[in-house]
Amino acid sequence: MTLAPETTDLKVELHLDGDWFAVCELTRLFPGRGVAALLPDGRQAALFRDRAGNLYAVDNRDPFSGAAVLSRGLTGSAQGRPFVASPLLKQRFDLETGQCLDDESVRITTYEVRAQ
Repeated sequence: MTLAPETTDLKVELHLDGDWFAVCELTRLFPGRGVAALLPDGRQAALFRDRAGNLYAVDNRDPFSGAAVLSRGLTGSAQGRPFVASPLLKQRFDLETGQCLDDESVRITTYEVRAQ
């Protein structure tokens, strides 16, 4: 199935330090594919859009390997919870809460995200 390209001027924004920061155009996000964004403080965020149009943003760094690769992970859902699985060691992280679904002691940062 091929998705028709969107024609919109909407920007994806993250809520950082009390303000909204534009990271990319909404048209850059395709269901099932992540995008990495460099944040002003040097960190990276991984952005995702699901088939229903919901947006998610989490830290791009895999806490198990230390590599900035989560934007390249596979997305899916487990028991109704959307997740991204690290492309390296396959641990799954809840896209809404950042909780690792495979190790309860690990959590990644999540960001409030919107299209404006």
